[in-house]
Amino acid sequence: MNDSVREVVRASGALAAAGLTDMVWGHASVRDPDGNGVWIKSADWGFEEIDAGKVHLVSPEGTVLTGVGKRHLEFPIHTEIMARRPEVGCVVHIHAPALAAFASIDVELQPISHDAVPFTHPQLPRFTRTGALIATSELGGELAETLDDANAVLMPNHGAVTVGPDAATAVMYAVLLERACRTQLLALAAGGPKTWSDEQETRFKRDQIWNPDQLRAGWQYLVRRAGKADVQ
Repeated sequence: MNDSVREVVRASGALAAAGLTDMVWGHASVRDPDGNGVWIKSADWGFEEIDAGKVHLVSPEGTVLTGVGKRHLEFPIHTEIMARRPEVGCVVHIHAPALAAFASIDVELQPISHDAVPFTHPQLPRFTRTGALIATSELGGELAETLDDANAVLMPNHGAVTVGPDAATAVMYAVLLERACRTQLLALAAGGPKTWSDEQETRFKRDQIWNPDQLRAGWQYLVRRAGKADVQ
């Protein structure tokens, strides 16, 4: 299989290993190196089921150029973000319950755990145009504009999107964001957090704890756990 397909297979497996599967919904994409669109899993399969035969190349207009299967309706999330962010190599969209619950309470995410550090100072944006599917290029473009240069965007009444220069980074950001939201929900249920890292410590921890080497270490663990380390 080519490198792009391999990365989608590994990303899908890693997301499943992290507990972020949502039956057949949710998707990760990798930019086509030749500029033909995005490589993304077929809509009929869950993260844990993905192999090379369940990944296809989708054009910016939504045409399946290579591979078989039904494409995801929300392909514009991926194509429109990549059109506006040339440095982004992977886009992840998930619907984890903790993300949805946290987005619904309309409070800022605080760095009360290491997991929240990549998404605070500055605060990650929220896309409030709609909670329905991002099934048009117009909505995909608006989502991309809301994301701007951030590494994640919460989508109240829907889920979240994370991005990165590669699959390792985008997947790990999805894992960390879900954990950060879940941790803050636990703190809120216990009466609300009383302490969290200030901006200076948050920025320091971002480089110390979530530098590329650490993100890749987490990614490699999830890929091994998914049994995808030897995918060729």
